[in-house]
Amino acid sequence: MAQVGIFVGTVYGNSLLVAEEAETILQEQGHEVKLFEEGGLEAWQFYRQHYALVITSTTGQGDLPDSIAPLFHAIRDQVGYQPELRYGLIALGDSSYDNFCGAGRAFDVLLQEQGATRVGEVLEIDAMEQPEPEAVSCPWVEQWGALLK
Repeated sequence: MAQVGIFVGTVYGNSLLVAEEAETILQEQGHEVKLFEEGGLEAWQFYRQHYALVITSTTGQGDLPDSIAPLFHAIRDQVGYQPELRYGLIALGDSSYDNFCGAGRAFDVLLQEQGATRVGEVLEIDAMEQPEPEAVSCPWVEQWGALLK
């Protein structure tokens, strides 16, 4: 099965909860999974040959949480073209704010610009509609995990 690195951007813990549920589901599917609460560029580089699952909330005016912002900037400034990367993305946000899921959307744009291949669609979870984000993310992760080789 696949090797998956889960990279988490969280402020209040919802993204981490979603990531922990995702880790369990993917392991039950037989994948080898490692969760990074504050993943660095070295870990990211390893999973470029495998799969990366980015799970991030949005803070402020569409900003990245402090736990994942350094990774985002390192990927943007130091990595460049990475067509071998296959990734999935779960973005948590609140539609009462102007930049709904801004951090997740920024990550997706960056990875697309760098030639990475998104596996499946981006899952956007709205806190206004889903107070328990894992209720939406778990079925998505099951489907996403099934797409991995």
